[in-house]
Amino acid sequence: MMEEKLVYTCFCTDVLHEGHFNILRESKKLGRVVVGILCDSEMLRYNRFPTKTTKERVKMVEELQGIEKVIVQDKIMYDDIVKTLHPDYIVHGSNWTDPGMEVIRENILELLQKYGGELIEIPYTSNATVQKIDRQMVEKLAMPEFRRGRLKKLLKLVPIVKAIEVHSGLTGLIAEKTVVADRESVDQFEAMWISSLCDSTDKGKPDIELVDMTSRFRTINDVMEVTTKPIIFDGDTGGMTEHFGYTVRSLERMGVSAIIIEDKTGLKKNSLFGTEVVQTQDSIENFCMKIAAGKRAQLSEDFMIIARIESLILERGMEDALQRAFAFRDAGADGIMIHSRKKSPEEIIEFCDKFRAVDTLTPIVVVPTSFCSITEKELIQHGVNIVIYANQLMRAAFPAMRATAEEILRCHRAEEAEKRLMPFKEIITLIDEL
Repeated sequence: MMEEKLVYTCFCTDVLHEGHFNILRESKKLGRVVVGILCDSEMLRYNRFPTKTTKERVKMVEELQGIEKVIVQDKIMYDDIVKTLHPDYIVHGSNWTDPGMEVIRENILELLQKYGGELIEIPYTSNATVQKIDRQMVEKLAMPEFRRGRLKKLLKLVPIVKAIEVHSGLTGLIAEKTVVADRESVDQFEAMWISSLCDSTDKGKPDIELVDMTSRFRTINDVMEVTTKPIIFDGDTGGMTEHFGYTVRSLERMGVSAIIIEDKTGLKKNSLFGTEVVQTQDSIENFCMKIAAGKRAQLSEDFMIIARIESLILERGMEDALQRAFAFRDAGADGIMIHSRKKSPEEIIEFCDKFRAVDTLTPIVVVPTSFCSITEKELIQHGVNIVIYANQLMRAAFPAMRATAEEILRCHRAEEAEKRLMPFKEIITLIDEL
């Protein structure tokens, strides 16, 4: 009697629907079925943030009939799975056209070819019911009460949280949907940064806290309406201590995950000017009072207040920076952001190493605008938990738009500019319809 064939299929879902059941039915026709559940950390890189834990998703599938075993797939690529199980068949839906999927398919085919295994592709189920379930999952992820705590969860799931600046609904969609893949992994941004600089620039205003909070809250709302990823808000100096608690409450209510406030006072000027302009650093005592006031006002455990230290920017020295970091932490700050305007990352690395020698738990945030040569891998090695790419989308958009405007003026028509433009159909399909 011939041994029954081994079939493997992997799910990365919080909700089982007709499409998954169809894959399981077809898999059972082929032999003994082992189902993989993509782990949380890989699922959020490949798909979207899970609303259920890996354990809960495993249990959900274990309750189904006719499955031999349910295992956790720790990596999106199938090398370890194939090496361990040696399946005769791998079954997957035919939706390989999504960003990043092609490279996964190539990985599977290459592995199976080595020993004569076969990839079975089941026609993707996309009826009204499945589409409704998918929309409901996205809408759930977008709700404030679910979004707000996601940054804290990410800090436990990934080696470093990658956030990119957004300043509109459109840039929010770019942050939400941009996915890259190589032979080893699939990757995307896990969070978004709403920058004071970019928010002001988008409105044609200087970065001096001129754009009021009401206007900046509208930007948050624009972004939240079309995205699901957690938001880190640039709170500048945090304003008056007496007002800061109200800002915290408002951001919490909106579903923002964190606010970063800097230890400066008076007329705010962009930090990267450094000592070229007059910038006054707040006293440790006053800034600690502001942090404490924000924490007292906070209603949930999900929200984070992160203290940004300007000592290196203002050339006050490493010891001052470290003294402030520990004081702000003790005042209740949920994280420390250290900033530098030097092109070399050396002083950032020194700060992180010295801080981590004393404190291994408090999250460290960096914004590598000036020291942009440092890699995420290097940052992880020195204990950094969040990296914010704080202004790259705005800085990319402006020269592109100006060049297009200049070309139309020179040529007295738009044809020559077309080569640098996104196809019209692409920008239409970028926007999801209800």
